[in-house]
Amino acid sequence: MATQVLITIDTELLFSAARDGLSADDNLAISILGRTPAGDFGIAHQMDRLEAHGLIGVFFVDPLPALVYGPEVVARIVGPIVARGHETQLHIHSEWLELASTSPVGNLHGRNIRDFPLDAQERLIGLARDLLIEAGAPTPVAFRAGNFGANDDTLRALARLGIGYDSSLNASYLGRDCRISLPPERTGAVDWCGVREVPVAGIFDRPGQIRPAQLCALSAGEMGAALDHAAASGAEQFVILSHSFELLSRDRLRPNRMLMRRFDALCRAIAGDDRLESTGFADLIVRPGADPERLPANRLRTLARAGQQALGRLIYERP
Repeated sequence: MATQVLITIDTELLFSAARDGLSADDNLAISILGRTPAGDFGIAHQMDRLEAHGLIGVFFVDPLPALVYGPEVVARIVGPIVARGHETQLHIHSEWLELASTSPVGNLHGRNIRDFPLDAQERLIGLARDLLIEAGAPTPVAFRAGNFGANDDTLRALARLGIGYDSSLNASYLGRDCRISLPPERTGAVDWCGVREVPVAGIFDRPGQIRPAQLCALSAGEMGAALDHAAASGAEQFVILSHSFELLSRDRLRPNRMLMRRFDALCRAIAGDDRLESTGFADLIVRPGADPERLPANRLRTLARAGQQALGRLIYERP
């Protein structure tokens, strides 16, 4: 069976901007549309590039900003994704409760969903699911915690709600925001706490140090090598991470052409390899148990990427 590649895009409005008083329209422009004087480089651009290569995107949409801005802003995010045939799944950044006038968990607050007890997690995730569906999305079958800040109770809450997949396990965040009690060596899907955990992929940046398969974290060469290694080792899934605003500079004022080139290279690598298959969670085929090793560290690849990152910061991150 071909290695199933999930191109996942965390699709979220910027909480700090809302806290500073930014309007819904302006937050949508910088966080979702990727609007710059040079054009739009957010989710519409990402979908354009995916579709040009016959690929599907999985957009993990955070609906909790509806508690602050109203439900229309979530519908404006969900509508184009659904209309273009890509997948919407559920994402949560629980810090939005700080700005909400009403909350299903009373006065409880937390940066991460794992900061809440099990019953409160269930209520929050259930509310977010309902808000996503009301915005026009199909019933979600997969979840990812904001900041990867999940724990085992998060998975138990998902199981209670009938959400069968989680993709909050990111080895680079384990022991920090992520507190799911699986080892960092886990690479393949596994049944855990009532749901099927599908980890974010990664490579060894250096011996013992894992770097996630994220667009801004790996060079095109590293990502291509990781995909080739996954296919050659018989990996069943390979989960790639990006964000709705990731093709922009950090100040969201200009496109980052280096990351745009990486995104195109990623699409070409997947589309051009018969051993790889672009898919979403709705069509995922999982046989839990396989746990192939990550791509080993390679000093030359790491040094080449470090040089690219430094050049990219110099060119695209200057004020």
